[in-house]
Amino acid sequence: MKKTVTLLLVLTMVVSLFAACGKKNGSSETGTKDPVATSGAKEPDKQDPGNKEPEKQDPVKIKIYYSDNATLPFKEDWLVIKEAEKRFNVDFDFEVIPIADYQTKVSLTLNTGNNAPDVILYQSTQGENASLALNGALVPISDYAEYTPNFNARVEEFGLTGAINRLNLADGKRYYMPGLFDVPFYDGGLILREDFLEAEGLAVPKTFDDLYNILKAYKAKNPDSYPLTILAGPRVLYRMTMPSFGVSLGKNGAGGTNTLSWDYEKGEYFEGAISDGYKQYISYLAKLYNEGLLDPEMADPIDGDKWSQKMASGKSMATYAYYDQIGGVSASTEIEGFKLQMYPSLEGPAGAHHQQKNRTGSGIMFPAATAQRKDFERVVRTIDEVFFSEEGAKLWCLGVEGVTYTEENGVIKYSDELVNSAEGVYKTLQVKYGCGSDVTQLVWVNEREMTKYDENYARINKEVAAMGDVIQQIPPTPLFDDMKAEDAGVLQTPLFDTFSVWADAFITGKKSVDNDWDAYVNEMKTLKIDEFCKIYNDNLN
Repeated sequence: MKKTVTLLLVLTMVVSLFAACGKKNGSSETGTKDPVATSGAKEPDKQDPGNKEPEKQDPVKIKIYYSDNATLPFKEDWLVIKEAEKRFNVDFDFEVIPIADYQTKVSLTLNTGNNAPDVILYQSTQGENASLALNGALVPISDYAEYTPNFNARVEEFGLTGAINRLNLADGKRYYMPGLFDVPFYDGGLILREDFLEAEGLAVPKTFDDLYNILKAYKAKNPDSYPLTILAGPRVLYRMTMPSFGVSLGKNGAGGTNTLSWDYEKGEYFEGAISDGYKQYISYLAKLYNEGLLDPEMADPIDGDKWSQKMASGKSMATYAYYDQIGGVSASTEIEGFKLQMYPSLEGPAGAHHQQKNRTGSGIMFPAATAQRKDFERVVRTIDEVFFSEEGAKLWCLGVEGVTYTEENGVIKYSDELVNSAEGVYKTLQVKYGCGSDVTQLVWVNEREMTKYDENYARINKEVAAMGDVIQQIPPTPLFDDMKAEDAGVLQTPLFDTFSVWADAFITGKKSVDNDWDAYVNEMKTLKIDEFCKIYNDNLN
């Protein structure tokens, strides 16, 4: 009898032990979870407080930071906001912060932990956020992959597993849920007066030499003009044109280094600011400037109104900007027959390329305090469903079926109000209904997006897609620890300052590319551009 009792006790302990192990590995515990790469849709939330059925629960309250852009001012009563709250049983408390102050606000919040929201939109872990994440200010959301089944499914559907894993920081964890693109858009590029080409019998430009000849022809007809102007300073021009010369430099350079570029064949960084490609590029701009073909105000941040006026008045006839800005210029001109057109990337020494883009964008992060909420799992699952489910994705993109659009056999048809609106479908959906904001729309399907634009825009995107690798990937971010990040930062600032001074001097003729190039290169080498490049390459994943 004694042996039987002992055996029963042992069996009871073994069963209890296995039961405990099973609970520990379940979804209610924190710790390392399934990697996103292998995760699919999971069971719905079973851990909601109160054990209520989802439809019977009170809305989950989520305080959320929103980056507000003056060109698309936030409205809390936007149709998509109200519809999202209703459909997904959530009560959003938006704190709307002007975009110019947004990063400062986020930095202050994460550094102090005071009054942190539950969710921060429009962020990534580049720059300071990486250090803050590694020091515990953010939730390592990749540890909670089973709470984000919709995000995981989208990553797999778009073939983005590798891209998502490259967002992991030095500890092997990812700290935000990025926006996802099935293919990159060609949303901006060379825009010029098609009516001038037609009147002069000029062919559509294919190369930078073609562009030079068109600008030259316009200057001959309009001696007081500066045919090529720039929106918002040289950084827009640089990022849209430098890749055709094999470099990407300056304030909006693809790698965020300002002076290094990425060798796509070798898979490593190189000293782009002192390369032959950059020398060819800066020589081209210097020629345009010297011959009065480039706007002498290019060094200044030309604002949208001034830029529009230059184009609409005929003071300029070509620019680098975005497709949705054509309408505003065309509406304000008094030139008869005025017609702007956007063209695919021009071919340069390194091929025809455009601004590099990733198929991931800014997204959602969770401050560390959010993980202390008793309903943390429900918060994450709700955010995942609101922004990454098919229902949520269509809502943020198209609005509400029956109100802004109808769909039959997969064909989207927009309401008459949108089709007939003066600002067009895309802009009206944005401004009136809140669709298409890159702060809240986190799933971008190219074919669906193209339905918002005119046939011309869709045709241009098709042409660009047929050209091949026009839009290259953004270079990988090194996995710096705090010490290496500081070493790189100390070198980066003086190199960028020197690059900027010399770039302006070369373009405006204060310095000669032919005679002063070696002096420039020597100065950059004295500032250790070689060592800066080595730090980046030594810390690639």
